[in-house]
Amino acid sequence: MVVDLLQVVGITRRFGSHLALDDVSFSVPKGEILGVIGRSGAGKSSLLRCLGALDRPDEGHIVLQGENLTELTQAQLVQARRRIGYVFQHFNLLNARTVAGNIALPLEIAGMKKDVRHERVEELLHLVGLAGQGDKWPSQLSGGQKQRVGIARALANDPALLLCDEATSALDPETTASILQLLREINARLGLTIVLITHEMDVIRRIATQVIVLDHGRIIENGPTRQIWGTTHAVTHALLSDSRPQLPPAIEARLTDEKIPDARTIIRLRVEGDAAWEPFLSAASQRFGTDIALLQGSMVEVGGAPFADLILSLSNGTQGVLDFLSQSGRSMEVTGYVPADY
Repeated sequence: MVVDLLQVVGITRRFGSHLALDDVSFSVPKGEILGVIGRSGAGKSSLLRCLGALDRPDEGHIVLQGENLTELTQAQLVQARRRIGYVFQHFNLLNARTVAGNIALPLEIAGMKKDVRHERVEELLHLVGLAGQGDKWPSQLSGGQKQRVGIARALANDPALLLCDEATSALDPETTASILQLLREINARLGLTIVLITHEMDVIRRIATQVIVLDHGRIIENGPTRQIWGTTHAVTHALLSDSRPQLPPAIEARLTDEKIPDARTIIRLRVEGDAAWEPFLSAASQRFGTDIALLQGSMVEVGGAPFADLILSLSNGTQGVLDFLSQSGRSMEVTGYVPADY
């Protein structure tokens, strides 16, 4: 039985006349990795502050492990926040403290005894791949190492929920990949529920199992990552544009909605899961006598499964070919038609 660790029910947050969050509702099962994405000003930061009990919504409820955070007193919130870890974009390490000292800070605040605290810090250093580096200073670390310290600090009090605020946007691609791998390992090993706010769709693709798309303070899409990756919603499609293959400009300039004589049919084909490995293009070519040209395409992992996104040119765009390519595990749309001499 799937148990929701976090329930968000109808929260609204206003700043003067500005409506930052508008009747937002969703739930996050225990052990899930939820990605929240949206354009600048969509409400991502406001949502994260509410989830972290750093800000109270004007309306609605946020329930963490059965406890309504919106009804707690300030003293009770101090205790509740210890069940929520926070990973920041710019690390927020204290330069006057060593690596071990930064990780130990929340344990000191919680009143943990020194010997127990030391043992916990060593355990966390090993978990994030920094064993033996507790005596270093933040200035001696790379960006990726600093973020590992930030993750260890966020895990110090053994939280039920980990909130990541653009945790990789200040890192280079290689370091980003290593941090995402670390978060996946932590999620798998500890069963930790993670909510990750980002503007980078590639981060969502690599790590999230569920995705929420925010726009102007409202949820416009909410579902499994593979489902969202194949969306046709205009806002989500725009967010995905840099991560998806695009029709070459020279061909797009000649594209028309009308099927002219001897035209080639341009289609977009998305294939999820094991169906992506099947030789469906050669099968279509042999069965219907059509030649198929790949104009653009990618094969990536989305939500832990293969996902192919292909833009194809067909010499014979009959309904039979289109129906065949639209079979189980594949979604197809006709983009238009171009002259055969494109």
